[in-house]
Amino acid sequence: MSQQRTSGFKTGFATLRMTGMTSPVIEFGGDPVKTRGRKPEAPMLEKTAETAALHPFDRATQVMTVDGKLRGTASEDYFAFVGPFGGATAATLLRAIMEQPDRIGDPLSITVNLCAPVAKGSFALDVRLIKATRSTQHWMVELSQNKEVAAFATAVFAVRRPSWSHQPATFPGAPPFDQVEPIPDSGIANWVRQYQFRFVEGTPRYNAAPHDVPASAYSKMWLSDATPRRIDFLSLLSMSDTFFARIFHARGTIVPIGTVSLTTVFHADAADLATEDITAVLGTADANSFHKSFSDQTGELWSPGGRLLATTSQVVYFKA
Repeated sequence: MSQQRTSGFKTGFATLRMTGMTSPVIEFGGDPVKTRGRKPEAPMLEKTAETAALHPFDRATQVMTVDGKLRGTASEDYFAFVGPFGGATAATLLRAIMEQPDRIGDPLSITVNLCAPVAKGSFALDVRLIKATRSTQHWMVELSQNKEVAAFATAVFAVRRPSWSHQPATFPGAPPFDQVEPIPDSGIANWVRQYQFRFVEGTPRYNAAPHDVPASAYSKMWLSDATPRRIDFLSLLSMSDTFFARIFHARGTIVPIGTVSLTTVFHADAADLATEDITAVLGTADANSFHKSFSDQTGELWSPGGRLLATTSQVVYFKA
């Protein structure tokens, strides 16, 4: 497809050619010609005197009401090569729900469907409550540009109450965050530079030609914002999409990819995250099957103290 674009950078162990990673804008956007021809709406929420003091992630995912309608902007800070990083788009959708005045509880789960590339400039957000009970709410939010839907999400919010608790999952373990070197960030997509990736296992080693025998798709890494920011629901959701595509690890080479659908389940509420009070998580990611242009991807995000904060899965398109 004509949308594949790459940029090389030296990692110290290989020359890595990166696409936009797991952003839908790499090429799962339908008709590339139609996408290129779509006129972006005027920028609205990019860096201004009022927003300059915000953390880059909060600036990129902020929403505001303009003429009675909720809007956001695709931030250049989190762009890939053709459009914004899918994790930032997902976090913006979640923020749009979290800022609703009638929202109760905290996010329990969210599924984000990335339908088309998001163009530069602003976009409209349509949020509606689908169903509510005393302790749960079901929400839907659509992101559109020029009256065309580019992404939408369904989310469940819940008021968690004290109950029996048990965590069968086992903390994967790793050397401390500050004892693992981050990968270099020069010459890569803007969104990648917003994070620090400190690989414990499955360090990227990509080449021009694929492996003769597929390698493991598993990786383990410490992950944090490049500018430290306390972990919350928005950052957990965005970080759910930061794992480099599993096919890159399995084949040992870069191919065009794009996240189609992402689901994240949160295993902590706001009080739990406040108690953790952390700026980095340990992430693991793997895949089960690559078949006929699509693969899955599974992931876990852990606190340094061994608490499972979120699990995630997604469907990824690839061209190989």
